[in-house]
Amino acid sequence: MLFCLTSLSLTNMDVLLRVLLSLSALAGIHSITTVSKVSVRAGGSITIPCLYESKYINHVKYLCKGYYWNSCSYAIKTNQKKKKFSISDDKILKIFTVTINHLTKEDTDYWCAVEINGGGDEGKYFKLSVTTNTPSLDISNQEITGSTGSPIAINCNFHNSGEMKWCRLGGSCLTKSGSINGTGFTISANVSGVFTVTMSELRTESSGWYLCVKGDLQMPVHISVTENNPNKNNSKDQDEHVPVDLKAYTIPLSLLIFIVLVTVFIWFMLKRHKQTKEAASTVTVAEEEITYSTVTHKRNTSSQSSPAESAVDVVYSSVIPMKQQHVPKDEANDKNVTYSTLA
Repeated sequence: MLFCLTSLSLTNMDVLLRVLLSLSALAGIHSITTVSKVSVRAGGSITIPCLYESKYINHVKYLCKGYYWNSCSYAIKTNQKKKKFSISDDKILKIFTVTINHLTKEDTDYWCAVEINGGGDEGKYFKLSVTTNTPSLDISNQEITGSTGSPIAINCNFHNSGEMKWCRLGGSCLTKSGSINGTGFTISANVSGVFTVTMSELRTESSGWYLCVKGDLQMPVHISVTENNPNKNNSKDQDEHVPVDLKAYTIPLSLLIFIVLVTVFIWFMLKRHKQTKEAASTVTVAEEEITYSTVTHKRNTSSQSSPAESAVDVVYSSVIPMKQQHVPKDEANDKNVTYSTLA
C-alpha cells in the first residue's frame, strides 16, 4: 500500500512539475516561436531560429540553459561572443538565431529568451535530443540556396514514425502539397527513410526559416532565394548591358598617353637637330663671298682702226673667292666688296 502511494506521489509530482513548467512559460508562448524538439548528433552543431514580436526588436535576446525557466542560466546574449555558442539578431525578419557547437549529452534543455526592462523576461523552451548514433530526423545542410523561377528540393532523412509535415516558422504547415505565402510545395516519400519537399514558383519572399517535421521531431532549415537573371546564359546580351569599368583602363590609357608624348618629344628634338645642322651648313657656305679685282677699261688709239675696233676694250681680272671675316654685318657689306670705277 505504501509502495503504491509512493509511486502515485512520484507520478503526480512529475505531472505537477510539467504543469508548472507550462505555466511558467505561458507568458512567452505567444511572444516567441521556435522549435519544440530536435534530434542532433553528439559532437556536431545545430542552429535554432527564434521568432519574436515586433515590440522586441530593440530588446536584448539571449539563450538560457536549463529545464526550468525560473532557474535557467545565461548561455549567451546578443552582445556577447563565446566559443561554445553564437547568436545573431535579424531585426528586419524579427528572428534571432542561436548556434550550439560541440554538442554533448548535457546540451538538452534550452530557452529562446528576450529581456524585458522593468518586468519578467519572455522565454520559449526547446529540447535537444543528443545521440551518438544517426539522428532520428536530420538534414544534410541547414542552409539551402535557390533562385527565383527555379525549383529546389529538400531531403529530410528520418528514422522515426509519425506524420510528415513541412512548415514555415510561425506560419502554416502542409502534409502533402499546397502553397505557403504564394510558394508551391509538394511532399513525396519515394525513397525509404527520406521524404522530399519540392519548392516551386520561388520568389525572394520565399526566403526564411522552415521546419521538416516527422512525428514529434522538427529540423529547422533556412532557405535563401536570390534573383535569377533571365539573360544570364546569353553572353551577347550580357556584353551589351555590362557597364564598362573605366577605372580598369586608367593605367593603360595613361601609359599610352605617356608613350605618345615621349615619342612626339623625341621626334621634335630630332627634327630640330636636323634643322640646326642644315642651318649650320648653309651659314658655312654663305661665309664664302666673292671679291672682284679692279676692272680696267682701255680705249684703242690706233687711227687705222675701224669704228667697230675703236670700241672700248674691257679687260676683267680673275675672280678670287675669299673667306668671310667675322666682322659686323654693316662693315662686311662695306669692306668685303670693292668696286672700281667704270669709265
